[in-house]
Amino acid sequence: MSQSSPALSKPSSPRHVAVIMDGNGRWAKQRLQPRAMGHRAGVKSARKIVRAAHASGVEVLTLFAFSQENWRRPQEEVSLLMQLFVKTLSREVDSMHKNGVCIRFIGDHRDFSPNLRDEMARAEQLTLHNTKLKLVVAVGYGGQWDIAQAAQRLVTLGREINAENIEECLDTAGLPAPDLMIRTGGEQRISNFLLWQLAYTELFFTDTLWPDFGESEFRSAITWFKGRERRFGRVPEAA
Repeated sequence: MSQSSPALSKPSSPRHVAVIMDGNGRWAKQRLQPRAMGHRAGVKSARKIVRAAHASGVEVLTLFAFSQENWRRPQEEVSLLMQLFVKTLSREVDSMHKNGVCIRFIGDHRDFSPNLRDEMARAEQLTLHNTKLKLVVAVGYGGQWDIAQAAQRLVTLGREINAENIEECLDTAGLPAPDLMIRTGGEQRISNFLLWQLAYTELFFTDTLWPDFGESEFRSAITWFKGRERRFGRVPEAA
């Protein structure tokens, strides 16, 4: 992953889009439905955004599916999320494979069930050589954990702890840094997501709840991104 700074210019379509999918529970509450219905609706939105990213020429799409902090939610909801994840993965992986999507999981998966870890490994292996879109699913992920485990790996290897070496040991190693981060649901924070990688990412916040975020909303975020001037700490030449 490179954090190098290109020349100042209006950006084209982003290579890498990262998404915090927020608002499933509130979407369900507004409809007097259980939170489970919001999570199921959220899966449908994720499917739409994968299609939209591919159509927009995005190379990498990273979805924040389950954070390390989400383990603190009620056990019933966590169990539901895990079951939904397994079912969705087993149902969708063959279709994504046929459409050239390469799936990669990042995060700490030690507390996942053996069944879930097996499904994740199967999806990664099946889609390993696909090139149309790289779908990165952050599950059991935390930005602080990612940086800490990278530093620990360097200590174990006896290597110097510097920015370049840390990047090589992050769970996102080999991926370009996100150009655009989208957060739905109205909150304006990054919630321990890709803390290192978002250093110069353009941040797009929307009040739209995740189950209502579709292809047109995704295109609007891309259009907003194209209007940005990416400075990477520098000033415009005309300044």
